[in-house]
Amino acid sequence: MAVEVKRKQNESVEGLLRRFSKRMLQSRVVFRVKATRYHIKPKTKRQIKEAALRRKYIRAKREYLQKIGQLPNDDNPIGLSANYRPTKHQ
Repeated sequence: MAVEVKRKQNESVEGLLRRFSKRMLQSRVVFRVKATRYHIKPKTKRQIKEAALRRKYIRAKREYLQKIGQLPNDDNPIGLSANYRPTKHQ
């Protein structure tokens, strides 16, 4: 699995690094390492159901708070009144 590159006679360091980089890409070592490094285990059925219930609860709570006026509506996300117009500062 290890990639080995030996320096040739009268070869510059840049040339050696270029050959090494090319060998690394060809061996796909970097690709495999990145694929395993950020691997996320798939969720179980129980985790999927719990997440769905959590989303449903949060959505219902948000709708209720919007209905009673505690939260702004979705079309007005920052809660400004409908006739608010920013003034130009000189």
